[in-house]
Amino acid sequence: MATIEITAGNARDVILGNRIVILDFWADWCAPCRQFAPTFEDASEQHPAIVFGKVDTEAERALAADFGITGIPTLIAFRDGIGVYHEAGALPASALESLLDRVETLDMDEVRARLAEDTPSQTGSAPTGSDQ
Repeated sequence: MATIEITAGNARDVILGNRIVILDFWADWCAPCRQFAPTFEDASEQHPAIVFGKVDTEAERALAADFGITGIPTLIAFRDGIGVYHEAGALPASALESLLDRVETLDMDEVRARLAEDTPSQTGSAPTGSDQ
């Protein structure tokens, strides 16, 4: 599967509507981003069950801010709508493959349990935050 463009208009649906989503935050002027692009594209072709999305941080500044992007390239991985990886820096192909393997084999029951432990109980409705 080829990479898809992620915007403020589709980010939430893509993340929540797919089992695994890997987002690459990039900019055209960023040399490491341009160097990483073929690695990301190749991985998208090798893993058709995973959604690979690209977020142009120049065109989607608010979306990048919503995700806390402070440097590019940055990769964020989601599994079942939950962010499980967030790291700046271009990865070599072998490290990207290792990341994909880890995300695919995560015990999501354990992840959810850890999130529940880290989240203080609240009464009433929780704030929804931004539409990511």
